[in-house]
Amino acid sequence: MISYTVRRILLAFPIMLAVFTLVFLLVRVAPGDPAVAALGDYASQEAVEALREKMGLNEPIWTQYARSLYGFIRGDLGSSLITDEPVSRQVGTALPYTAELTLVGILFGTLLGIPIGIFTALKRNHTIDYVGRAFSLIGLSIPAFYMGVLLMIAFSLNLKLFPTVGGGDLSNLGSNLRYLFLPAVTLGIIMMAYITRMTRSSFLNVLQEDYVRTARAKGLAERVVIYGHVLKNSIIPIASVIGVYSIVLIGDSVMTEVVFSRPGLGKLMVGAMKQRDYATLQSVMIIYATFVVVINLITDISYVFFDPRIRYN
Repeated sequence: MISYTVRRILLAFPIMLAVFTLVFLLVRVAPGDPAVAALGDYASQEAVEALREKMGLNEPIWTQYARSLYGFIRGDLGSSLITDEPVSRQVGTALPYTAELTLVGILFGTLLGIPIGIFTALKRNHTIDYVGRAFSLIGLSIPAFYMGVLLMIAFSLNLKLFPTVGGGDLSNLGSNLRYLFLPAVTLGIIMMAYITRMTRSSFLNVLQEDYVRTARAKGLAERVVIYGHVLKNSIIPIASVIGVYSIVLIGDSVMTEVVFSRPGLGKLMVGAMKQRDYATLQSVMIIYATFVVVINLITDISYVFFDPRIRYN
């Protein structure tokens, strides 16, 4: 198990290097000039060239790449090409809002999706099963931004239970939770829909296995059969879908933050895209990519805890 874990962690480093390289190139091949975006369309060519020189955009692409990579390794994200403010300061302000939204959304979807999936599997083709499948289908069909708008209309504009937009005060728990509730539920419902359907499908497959019938024939309590045999042997595909759709949830968090005007990384990234701010956009995209790599790493390592027979090949 230790060998498997160490190898997966070591494999994450070349993946991160490849991600950094890809993001660096994609940001720079996109149309638009950050110097023109900063000065405006009517700026003189001399002013644009002077700003490009100051930004380091006239340097060879490999020089820019080496400088960016060295800074990233040292934890120096550089300065915004538009405001000249350190990117690390902007990220430090926005990251807690995105991290809490993503984490709560994953927990909400997981803690509700697995029990609902188990219950609908055990009540197959009963009314509760039909209701659960219909509810999960709704969660799969509605985009995150549209779900957010619906919840905002229902709970903010009509019932006036929660704030419409904003992120609240991180130092005030009550204020933070009020602003966090609707965005987290928006992502959690979608996450729960995926997990519910996978849990139900995995449970139904395992329930048909011979060793489950044998366990019941021996007179074991139903609780022991369900949690000791069925859940234990169906957890791997459930863990896989949690990892996969946690990544999907990270992507959905961008539009959710825009809808609710949360001051997170999504809003920061959209602003950087509009202004062609290479440094900020690149840093935020790499942070999102790091989230993805870490989630995949945690998912892979969790397999060993659920099934010690898994080995690294």
